[in-house]
Amino acid sequence: MTSGPKLKICGITNLPDAELSTRLGAWALGMIFYEGSPRRCSTTQAQEIAAALRRRVELCGVYVNAPLEQIAREVEQLGLSLVQLHGDEGPAFCAEVARRTGARVIKAVQVAGPGDVRDVERFHVDFHMLDARPHAPAATLVRGGTGESFDWALLRARRSRLPLILSGGLGAGNVAEAIARVHPYAVDSASGTEAAPGRKDPEKLRAFFAAVALASAPSAAAGQPAPIGQPA
Repeated sequence: MTSGPKLKICGITNLPDAELSTRLGAWALGMIFYEGSPRRCSTTQAQEIAAALRRRVELCGVYVNAPLEQIAREVEQLGLSLVQLHGDEGPAFCAEVARRTGARVIKAVQVAGPGDVRDVERFHVDFHMLDARPHAPAATLVRGGTGESFDWALLRARRSRLPLILSGGLGAGNVAEAIARVHPYAVDSASGTEAAPGRKDPEKLRAFFAAVALASAPSAAAGQPAPIGQPA
């Protein structure tokens, strides 16, 4: 990899997918501990992944409105270095997660308009993640992994200097454009690298990593417009 964005692969549920993502150069692996997700990672699988890879890659626990005690317990048991809060958690709760666990905190927000981009700036965490808000009313409780993207031009409303993780419908076919337009700290992929929810497609994974590497090459960056969503 060059100086381009880091890669976070989310929806990891098994060791083979975790190992392949790590070999390809993943910065972080997201394991979802939310009962409502089709990508939920079981405790047994999470323990196996953590035992094999905790010294080689950032391990991220993804939570949606989980109790603080559960998060603290699992961070300790699994050696998680990142906690992604993808629900309705407020700034005080995020700060307490950081204090109790010592893990770095990602606050994820679903974006439908510029107000959502501005709202996340209330959170003084380690990373902001901006994801797509599902369009279907029946999907209002879905948190990530919808395969939908949002209008990246909305990031013009962003003023924060915290590292930005861009998520929402990213795959090999559109990640280069996302990098060129947004210049995020990291890109996050769940559904865009899957064969089925919770099961990665090795070829899609390889294509995603290759697309990021190509977009991050010095020749690709030449002549690109100024990035949106990055304060001057």
